[in-house]
Amino acid sequence: MWLVSIFIATLFLAYVKGANDNFKGVATLFGSRITSYQTAILWATVTTFAGALTSTIFANELVKTFSGQGIVKDAIANAPNFHIAVAIATGLTVLIATILGLPISTSHSLIGAILGGALVAIGLKANFAVLLSYFVLPLFLSPILAIVLGAGVYSIVEYIKPKVSLPINQNFIKIAHYISAGIICFTKGFNDTPKLVSLVMVIAYFSRQGSMITIAMAMALGGLISSQKVAETISIKITPMNHTQGLSANIITSSLVIAASYFGLPISTTHVTVSSIFGVGLMTEKTNKVVFFKVFIAWILTLPIATILGGIIYRLLQN
Repeated sequence: MWLVSIFIATLFLAYVKGANDNFKGVATLFGSRITSYQTAILWATVTTFAGALTSTIFANELVKTFSGQGIVKDAIANAPNFHIAVAIATGLTVLIATILGLPISTSHSLIGAILGGALVAIGLKANFAVLLSYFVLPLFLSPILAIVLGAGVYSIVEYIKPKVSLPINQNFIKIAHYISAGIICFTKGFNDTPKLVSLVMVIAYFSRQGSMITIAMAMALGGLISSQKVAETISIKITPMNHTQGLSANIITSSLVIAASYFGLPISTTHVTVSSIFGVGLMTEKTNKVVFFKVFIAWILTLPIATILGGIIYRLLQN
């Protein structure tokens, strides 16, 4: 029963992660009215699923035994009830945010859930120092980088456009926009699927590839069925955007994600995506700062909410 529960809890987490995450890469396609919501989420689903399937071939080494991220010893973290508590608490945190239409970081929810279980298991002996690199630095570094670069790139593009007499091919811009969105979604699918699979590696009956494909399907379904509220927040409510703004934001997001992977920068893809859109919107003075502030508060509250849920659920499972 423990093993079945771990698998079900992980599928639940994969579904809500897809609901909150999958649309982020294509938000600018919908927001700049290049395409409809239906086409945008379909493109996100196809490219995310393609990344997830590719990870089954090339990213097996990314699938590691689930650990406590240095917060708690592996002997505790690898216990079945700890796995289940972390998966459920992370999933519930992301689900609450998705229902409210708030894009948050699943990684931060996961860290919070681990911390909650650790506090119940070993109290203040939990390693709080790792929160600096896993939570604090990404929380503030990602938005600052993305906002500054987003505003800067869009300003440069707007400055150059009147001075360049070359005709701009709108079809080329549209294709480039689709490609940039697809790259973001593909990368997320490729990187995120192995991380979730690590939660079920304790189950000897499942193969890695079979687990990765099943989790990829759950993420795809979550995006297709439950993404609309988050999509409206990112694409419409933060700022109205045109094609140039949308493409500029995507360039910043994809560049920072690639740079972070290469240099090991502690940034959050979710925070970069949202903040780059906010950054380009600042230059038109049409941003809805109240909405962005609500999203930022949700980012801050992600860790404590997941920690509380993780602690409660782990305590219940102990009993």
